[in-house]
Amino acid sequence: MNVESVVRWLETIGVPPEVVSIGAEADNAWCVLRVEESEEGTPVWEVFWREQGNRYDWARFTNEQVACHYLFGRLAWSQVARGAVGLLPAATPR
Repeated sequence: MNVESVVRWLETIGVPPEVVSIGAEADNAWCVLRVEESEEGTPVWEVFWREQGNRYDWARFTNEQVACHYLFGRLAWSQVARGAVGLLPAATPR
């Protein structure tokens, strides 16, 4: 999973696209930003909720895939908690 695919995955589980901002900060959205490179020369990814110009639940990763999985996990859990996503109905035994 990367920044190109995470939005599609989130839409699949019912997260509205306006709740996620890739590459730019936006109020009332989960933001994923690629920022300056680390001391080792690798890109750094930041994930956070932005509201009224402030960052909340900020996390930083040195791996794009880990950052995207973190965001997906946070938002998938919120969908489960509100009942929008859940277990599939059990198959009827034959």
